Amino acid sequence: MHAVIVYVHVKEESIEAFITATLENARNSIKESGVVKFDFYQQSDDPTRFALIEVYRSEDAPFKHRETQHYSRWNLDVSEMLVESRTKVIYNILYPPISEW
Repeated sequence: MHAVIVYVHVKEESIEAFITATLENARNSIKESGVVKFDFYQQSDDPTRFALIEVYRSEDAPFKHRETQHYSRWNLDVSEMLVESRTKVIYNILYPPISEW
């Protein structure tokens, strides 16, 4: 398993639309067999900044996630809402132990 943290900077006028679209994506993503966790956060001191914390069961699960209809729809819907391109960082999970997931 590994985690992906996606950082997103959204135009101020798009905050509510971004939240709506991303909640729909998150609700569907967590139903995928390869997704262990899919969290959605808004930065408290800058409401235009968000983080998605995604935990996947395998290295190929993020690729399968990006092939889903809900991800494709989300990606298209939010593309014009962004101030800049999304960034992501991939992490290996050290704690809690994988056996506790």
